[in-house]
Amino acid sequence: MTRRRYYRGPDVRRTISIEELRDFARRKVPAFAFEYVDGGAEDEQCLKRNRRAFDDWRFVPKTLIDTEGRSAETSVFGVTQPLPIAIAPTGLNGVLRKGGDLMLARAAAAAGIPFTLSTVSNARPAAVAEAMAPLGGRLWMQLYAVGLPGIVDAILENAAAAGAEALFFTTDANVFGSRDWDRRSFKAPGQLTLRSKLDVLRHPRWIWDVLVPDGMPAFVNIADFLPEEFRSMSSGVSRMPSLFKADIDWDDVARLRDRWQQKLVIKGVLDPADVDKAARLGCDGVVLTNHGGRQLDACVSPLEVLPEVARLYGQQLTIFVDSGFRRGSDIAKAVALGAHAVLIGRATLYGLIAAGETGARHAIDVLAGELHRVMGQLGCRRLTDLDRSMLRAGPTPGAG
Repeated sequence: MTRRRYYRGPDVRRTISIEELRDFARRKVPAFAFEYVDGGAEDEQCLKRNRRAFDDWRFVPKTLIDTEGRSAETSVFGVTQPLPIAIAPTGLNGVLRKGGDLMLARAAAAAGIPFTLSTVSNARPAAVAEAMAPLGGRLWMQLYAVGLPGIVDAILENAAAAGAEALFFTTDANVFGSRDWDRRSFKAPGQLTLRSKLDVLRHPRWIWDVLVPDGMPAFVNIADFLPEEFRSMSSGVSRMPSLFKADIDWDDVARLRDRWQQKLVIKGVLDPADVDKAARLGCDGVVLTNHGGRQLDACVSPLEVLPEVARLYGQQLTIFVDSGFRRGSDIAKAVALGAHAVLIGRATLYGLIAAGETGARHAIDVLAGELHRVMGQLGCRRLTDLDRSMLRAGPTPGAG
């Protein structure tokens, strides 16, 4: 088999796939920063399974159907948007590009899709809302259960004041995952190895963009609640695992439901029994996810549980799915299996690394173009035409 050749020029817009964009991005930042985005837990079985799961579903196209003027438009939480995707919450984006959160938010707004801000982002909700406002962007907020007094209250208040229309409560990171790249790149939490520091020096543009003049960005949404010695990002990273509450339970969800007046989504669900609990507590949606393969290794892929969850709860809840999406055909499969929308994480981060806001928008455009093409090839004029009848299940014949 010949090795795939990737574009090696300077213009990110000439990359033709998310995988090629990933290769473009890999050369732009130090290895420790790229591995933070790209790596998975332990042996990365879950990371690999997320991609293989898409191969277990194969298309059955319909033919002789007029697909001229086809549309991927859909409605999420009662708002019409041109694509069934949203930008997933991702932390530490300021390490990839200065102002990375704002760049992603503007790219999402320009594409007419929502942007989700992480608790451990490097921008406050008000700043993101202001950046999106000229384009009419939609802000969603992600919440970790952080065990310091006042943090959750502040995040809820700031998110509401910024006009966030949904809160995504992440429940699958209460015990921090183990990622081997940590051991490779760091000699201690927040302290790069000598090899990693030398690699940083090979990326002067990254140094100039991210580190000059103020150094590493801060966890601005939680910094005020940390002891002063942990307020910088490098020291804050070492404190982060101990901040996550291992004792969260469904009572926390009930309390959030009472306090948060907008849409409430539980992110980190894979067991249909947990989806049922979310529905009973009055939640508006769930995200089927294994945290992009970054938490529990050897975990099931969200695609494996999506059909059952959609069949049982698709009329009660808005069902999101993430983890492993790299092609428009992946999005089409998820929609056909019952997802209402897909959260995109790494794909737009590769674009952000590669070329900032322009790169993130290019990643969205690549996925949108692929989705529209696949819909045409399947005989679908509207997103609602995608359904289970267009898929066959089971491992690809001959696959090892």
